[in-house]
Amino acid sequence: MLWGGHKGGLELRKTGETVTLNGRFPYNSETVLYEGGRGVATRKEKIEGRAFGPRIDAGDDVHLLYAHDYDKPIASRVAGTLDLFDGDEALEFEARISSELQGVSYVKDFLSALEARLVTGISPGFRLSNDQGAESVRSEGGAIVRSVKKADLFELSAVTRPAYPQAQIEARNWNCAETKPVIHKILNKWRL
Repeated sequence: MLWGGHKGGLELRKTGETVTLNGRFPYNSETVLYEGGRGVATRKEKIEGRAFGPRIDAGDDVHLLYAHDYDKPIASRVAGTLDLFDGDEALEFEARISSELQGVSYVKDFLSALEARLVTGISPGFRLSNDQGAESVRSEGGAIVRSVKKADLFELSAVTRPAYPQAQIEARNWNCAETKPVIHKILNKWRL
């Protein structure tokens, strides 16, 4: 089975007994966090390039979770099953799910929901850094826009309704018995 994304997002591959997830969160994408009356955006946010860098560069533990639930871990840096790559344009990750973990009920649920296009994105769990200048806030056309410049990333979660619609994925299921690939589209969005 191969699920893939070429525009950035989440890619699922099964090689032998291990399932590998690859994901990409593009930085500098503005999203609406809250709409006031009449569909007018009143609160927006954007996460700037390398905002999650401090904990990543320090090698601190970060988890990949299902639905922001620490009782449903999928991978982690300490376990050696999650690799993070932070750049100016995006935060990318690779998570490896062993055959033993694939037998756990919530992991089966997650993989089934992903295949059925019910889990549509990834959401970062973070806290603003205590450093001066970790964020900036400005007014833009009646909306408040927060730019996150430096934050402590603790987890990434597979979720059903992420807040960042700009990151999308395309999932491909390639089966050797078929004459052509079947293509499915899934939105990969990020939320706080």
